[in-house]
Amino acid sequence: MLNAAQDRQAKIIELLREESFLPIGRLTEHFQISVATARRDLGELEEVGLLRRTHGGAVGINQVAQDKTNAARAVWNQPQKVAIASVVSGMIVDGDTVLLDAGTTALEVAKKLVGRKSLTLISNGLDIVAELARVEGQSIYSVGGEYSETNRSFRGPLAEHFIRQFNVDKLILNAASIDVDRGVICTSTPVNASIARVMMEVSRRTIVVADHSKFTKSSLSVIGKIEDVGVVVTDAGIKSIIDAAPEKLRKKFVIAN
Repeated sequence: MLNAAQDRQAKIIELLREESFLPIGRLTEHFQISVATARRDLGELEEVGLLRRTHGGAVGINQVAQDKTNAARAVWNQPQKVAIASVVSGMIVDGDTVLLDAGTTALEVAKKLVGRKSLTLISNGLDIVAELARVEGQSIYSVGGEYSETNRSFRGPLAEHFIRQFNVDKLILNAASIDVDRGVICTSTPVNASIARVMMEVSRRTIVVADHSKFTKSSLSVIGKIEDVGVVVTDAGIKSIIDAAPEKLRKKFVIAN
């Protein structure tokens, strides 16, 4: 038979399957326990690899080892991605050179930029270039290199060399996961991280686009630090995690309603 602590910890894991983030306050209220007891439970569960503690609570363990296909990701959290894209498109002004990283959230941004002929647009994403090319008159550059069918993108040394020829005002960067506790932005593979870092090198301002699901996962390869990007645009589903983050990181986030 389970003792009271073991039973409570099992229920905590069940809650994490339903909620992206469990704040300490939620646990103390739900189980009628002290903050110290809640922290002890989370600590014991983290030790056995069943969750990851963060500032003010915990998230589930969900390692991203391989990208899902664009088709699979396109329908995931679609309303949130559209809301994020609306906010990001408002950050882009006439005359900007914009580099769009391959990904479904950046694709939603591209849809908002179609027809804005004052912009110069660059992307390594096949779907993004195809979307932008629907309307004549825009200045569009397509990055070449090794093709990946998984997210329909070009990457590798040839793609990195091409990107280094540009001086970019704004980068729209996707992420496989964001670890607020460690303050890092990650992606699934070293080759993806490498091209993302090159994109950041040539860009004056990096705008990370990530719906709330990206904050409850971990990934293999670190792209860079949250503090080194201009802004992270996300949705309201992540508010509890952001509220518990250090102040210097909270300033980096913009919530799309």
